[in-house]
Amino acid sequence: MTEKIVSSDNINKIVTKVMPSKNNGIHKYSSAMAKTFRDYQINTVNRIAGFLAQTGHESGSFSRIEENLNYSAERLKVVFPKYFPTDGLAHAYEYNKQAVANRVYGNRMGNGPESSGDGWKYRGRGLIQLTGKSNYEACSKDMMFDIVEEPELVLIPEIAVLTSIWYWNHRKINEACDADDIVKMTKLVQGGRLGLEERKSYYEKFKAILSDLTGKDLTNI
Repeated sequence: MTEKIVSSDNINKIVTKVMPSKNNGIHKYSSAMAKTFRDYQINTVNRIAGFLAQTGHESGSFSRIEENLNYSAERLKVVFPKYFPTDGLAHAYEYNKQAVANRVYGNRMGNGPESSGDGWKYRGRGLIQLTGKSNYEACSKDMMFDIVEEPELVLIPEIAVLTSIWYWNHRKINEACDADDIVKMTKLVQGGRLGLEERKSYYEKFKAILSDLTGKDLTNI
């Protein structure tokens, strides 16, 4: 595999070409990506393309890095049917983000019960949304910053990138990239196939640009 090094300017240009949305927020994260990709072996065409495709999809073209839990009753029944099986229960929680998080994530992923507030405290944050106290603890231990006591730190762009790279390596997603397996990448990131077609489209476009630019500068893309 040929190692590829990309600058923050190059990342901005590549992502803007693939995701031209006016809400594209890649400029907030590209510097941290450029600094850390090589250190964490996100350093080939497939690996860079995979990371940008998956994080771009997860974050809505890098426009949001905090889980949206502001759901109507109808959406709660669709998104979290296990936790809101009845109309009455869904209506009791609708548009109450904190209560929804505590119900859905209570007694899971290292969180305490619904009453503990851990579900809200350790809700999804980052480019690949880090969720649950056990993940916050493991990431803190490996990355040497304390996001258990201060989970809001994950909203800082540099830490949002680092926590996502931690998750990427923790789940060994580079291996799926090396195998050119977008389905496996998606399952490792999301747990299923949600958004697979968009992820695949982004991945193929990023690969094409990065492959064509091997050994070239990116000033004219």
